[in-house]
Amino acid sequence: MSIKYTVNFDLANQHIYQVTIQVPTHQQKQLSLSLPAWIPGSYMIRDFAKNIIDLQAKIDGQAIEIELIDKQNWQITTQGQACEISYQVYAFDSSVRTAYLDQQRAFFNGTSLFISVEQFADAPQQVELQTPSFTDKWKVATGLQRPSETQVYQFGLYQADNYAELIDCPVEIGDFTHLEFTIAGTPHYLILNGKHFADTQRLVKDVSKLCQHHIDMFERETGGKPPFKEYWFLTNILPSGFGGLEHKNSTALLCSTFDFPNINKPEELSEGYKTFLSLASHEYFHNWNVCRIKPEEFVPYSLNSESYTKQLWAFEGITSYYDDLSLYRTGIVEFSDYLKTKSKTISRVNRGKGQLKQNLIESSFYTWTKFYQQGPDAANNIVSYYTKGSLLALWLDLNIRKHTGSTKSLDDVMRALWQQYLDGGESYSGTQLDTVIDITESITQAQIKQAFFDILNGKDLVPLTDLLAEFGVEYKQAASKVNSPLDISTEDHSPYLGLVYKDAKLGLEIAQVLNDSPAEQAGLSVQDVIIAIDNLVVNTANFSNITNNLNLDKSYPIAYVRNGELCKTQVQLVKPINELVELTLVDAIKAVAWQKIS
Repeated sequence: MSIKYTVNFDLANQHIYQVTIQVPTHQQKQLSLSLPAWIPGSYMIRDFAKNIIDLQAKIDGQAIEIELIDKQNWQITTQGQACEISYQVYAFDSSVRTAYLDQQRAFFNGTSLFISVEQFADAPQQVELQTPSFTDKWKVATGLQRPSETQVYQFGLYQADNYAELIDCPVEIGDFTHLEFTIAGTPHYLILNGKHFADTQRLVKDVSKLCQHHIDMFERETGGKPPFKEYWFLTNILPSGFGGLEHKNSTALLCSTFDFPNINKPEELSEGYKTFLSLASHEYFHNWNVCRIKPEEFVPYSLNSESYTKQLWAFEGITSYYDDLSLYRTGIVEFSDYLKTKSKTISRVNRGKGQLKQNLIESSFYTWTKFYQQGPDAANNIVSYYTKGSLLALWLDLNIRKHTGSTKSLDDVMRALWQQYLDGGESYSGTQLDTVIDITESITQAQIKQAFFDILNGKDLVPLTDLLAEFGVEYKQAASKVNSPLDISTEDHSPYLGLVYKDAKLGLEIAQVLNDSPAEQAGLSVQDVIIAIDNLVVNTANFSNITNNLNLDKSYPIAYVRNGELCKTQVQLVKPINELVELTLVDAIKAVAWQKIS
């Protein structure tokens, strides 16, 4: 016995999906209806039910009462009779987390669109996607199962084994580019929805390498087949944008028009393209690490309220370590390029004061507010479990290689975690806080648990200098440029202000003010708009040139606008502090022990 959802797109000009649910006869007097409050992988209460419009229920065409329980739960009395539930969903969020609909594109996650009928949550779920009346050019891309009568990319009937699977398969619809390739006998679909100029052959070649790398790593001892029958990269392309969200056989990606390889520059590897490949690698790695291997608190997910865990440093941090590393391992970037990327990651962690105030366990636990609802104080008061977690993963990887003569690595820990998942089957209970380090110690036969937990619970830099030196890489501090905090200054004279800015219609809008910086001491604040320094009007093009011609250790007038009011202060320019990190290969022979795939 199954229930059936029907999705209609004809109110696209209003950004409204029309949804109906057909519920067959059943044994229940009452049915409980609900919509999730958050979506796995994005740890913030989003209250998707706020977008529900005109919720109705009928039996034999006659309206029945819907009892309101709370903001996302309802109840209807059916006495076991078949019924129809109908409603509309307002969809105007182009992120990967919710739903969007207009005349050019449709996208939705099931958490935004499909109200759950609790008594049928474990039953098969059908979805009929109706062909829109206003276009014949749209195609459908989704990891939902296709019955025999539905061909790939077609509107029509789709299905899922249960509600959990239904909401884990996002749907991308439009007149998109669709690229197909096969890895380990498994079809993969790369969907590009939006304006692009991509060299699609090169794109497929590079993404294929990353997929093959992850499959080889996890499935080396389990037959070399991934844990899904097909995989979908659902990519939404906007003039500017970035994001990704993992699912068990697909990912929703968001990127810029120019984040793809340029067919006119076949040798160029732009920063935007490297970022896109790293994003695709990250989300694909999640197929194993978090979609299946999970912290115990997520088995199963509770989607009505926050699910707290102290382990996101492992599931996002380790994944972040491998997303860039896999670009090097597959030959897409050189080792020197990989070190530059790692340098930026370490610098991003170290340049703020957040890691001195929040440890990785706290960062994981408080993600619901402190990370996903960041305020202007974020750089000074929190640390990312993505970035610092990836540094802890690097520390683990190098320690494993050090203690095993590079016969083992973090790869072996991930394979052991995967085997635990496979062995657990239906009784899999998830990882605990010490699972990763216990596996590491069993592999290395080294006593490093205390050092590991010192980093995990500590509020200091991850100790990498000596460890990297053993693998032929020099770790040294460097000064940052005033106008680009993650770039290393090559100038002797590059004054430091301790602020990050972005372009504004007039002048520069301050995006961050770092603790104990000249900008903070001058009383400057986030959202202030600097319009002049030393009585010279500034913009993004001339700010560095102006400041680089001013004297150090001298105060200068700054004019800025705050809340519509013109204000003035004095700021003292100082010599750049060594807040950034530069990794340099100094011994290629020693580095081989890090580069080796175990």
